[in-house]
Amino acid sequence: MQTHLVNVDHVQITAPPGCDDAARAFYGGALGLPEIPVPEPLRGRVSCWFRCGPQEIHVGIEEDFRPARKAHPAFVVTEIATLMETLQARGLEVMEDFDLTDRRRFFVFDPWGNRLEFLQRQVLAG
Repeated sequence: MQTHLVNVDHVQITAPPGCDDAARAFYGGALGLPEIPVPEPLRGRVSCWFRCGPQEIHVGIEEDFRPARKAHPAFVVTEIATLMETLQARGLEVMEDFDLTDRRRFFVFDPWGNRLEFLQRQVLAG
């Protein structure tokens, strides 16, 4: 079967109502993602959007919000140690994982408890 899927356009992260300031502080401030405008028809049910390379992160408002503790986006990063230090300096708990030998990775939870993964491929000696 031929697939026509070519890329991921965006990932939607859900958050509770009133999350705008915390979303901007975390995704824009701590992670350094540039904010992009939310289209007018979506305002009110979406908090804010951010650019992450060619993809986007959409923070959507969910009235009966429950955090995603297992399902999660995984972000490819450079300088993973620097990002870890930056997030720890902001008081975030960084949970490093050593199960994969070809990449260094860690997890954090956003302000509402959604799980996020950050990873950097390792060059293996061989």
